[in-house]
Amino acid sequence: MKIVADENIPLLKECFGKMGDVVALLGRGITAADVHDADVLLVRSVTKVDELLVNNTSLKFVATATAGVEHIDKELLKRLGISFFNAEGCNATAVSEYVLSAIDILSERHCFNLRSRTFGIVGMGQVGSRLVNIFQRLGLMVLVTDPLCEKVEGVEYVSLEKLIECCDVISLHTPLTVDGPFSTHHMFKKPELEAMRDGTVLINASRGAVIDNLALRQCLEGGKDLKVVMDVWEHEPDIDCELLKLVDLATPHIAGYSLDGKITGTEMIYKAFCKYFGLPARVRTAAITPIPPLRMMGFVDNSTVENVTSTAIRAVYDIRRDDAWMRQLLLMDKDKARHAFDRMRANYPVRREFSTLRIKLKRCSEEVREKISSLGFNVIDE
Repeated sequence: MKIVADENIPLLKECFGKMGDVVALLGRGITAADVHDADVLLVRSVTKVDELLVNNTSLKFVATATAGVEHIDKELLKRLGISFFNAEGCNATAVSEYVLSAIDILSERHCFNLRSRTFGIVGMGQVGSRLVNIFQRLGLMVLVTDPLCEKVEGVEYVSLEKLIECCDVISLHTPLTVDGPFSTHHMFKKPELEAMRDGTVLINASRGAVIDNLALRQCLEGGKDLKVVMDVWEHEPDIDCELLKLVDLATPHIAGYSLDGKITGTEMIYKAFCKYFGLPARVRTAAITPIPPLRMMGFVDNSTVENVTSTAIRAVYDIRRDDAWMRQLLLMDKDKARHAFDRMRANYPVRREFSTLRIKLKRCSEEVREKISSLGFNVIDE
């Protein structure tokens, strides 16, 4: 069995090495010639699976180790009789923690109290629902807009217009759709951006084209006061470097790039592969996942909620490191910046999730314990 795969899928050889002949390639460079005699294709979001790639092949099974499927022509695969699987939800925890890190940094940078802010979530999928749950457990006010989701008890749903009007922090977690009455392509255009309150924090960790990037740049250049966090960009990897200069925090589409989330994605496609081909799934990724470099942190009785949460978040993931890395693109010409964007993603340093850090609390308040637990840390009372 020939398996063509993106070389940046973690634990690729460990999971698939004994299943067939694994050909590991740079994801953006996979061609029709590479897959014409392959049985299996394993990709990430940088490989466009379309007619040019998969027509006239012997493919039986295609999987993406990502939650998103915008790079996959699912209808084409269905017509060709090729089984398809995506790792839905694999990176939801990582993206949620990315958002929490961004909010932590901006609340300090711009001196605002989270308890006095209203949070808006656009899209109640895997990531959005996690954030709503976290914010509610933290005692924060949350509004949600999502015309397509099943309504969840205890969640306040509003129109997009109402959310923009009322919220101080707006975080986008919707898939990119270009057709139908609820298209999300350029969901945030100039009118929506201009309607936001001055000082609004706008976070996009969904898909680049959910925001009209040109309109956003024009608004910021025109003096609109928005605190913008951008992980996803239109026309990646050819991003708008003029927009990059204007946003508060910028990263190269890595919100979901925790090692734990990536390995979950690999495990999900591995199990789907084994199920499809009727093979036993013998590999246990938990047994071969590296031990995190920081495993425990302690706080004593005089620690405040703000001190504990901020210190713990930054110990595991500090978004400022990725922002500084991203801004190196501003020193390059367009062609070099394009390739550097992809290299940053391919060579992204190991990042772990909050649950890998054990927090030992010594005589700390019940509020501290509840808040740090709500964020997903592994709390140990002493």
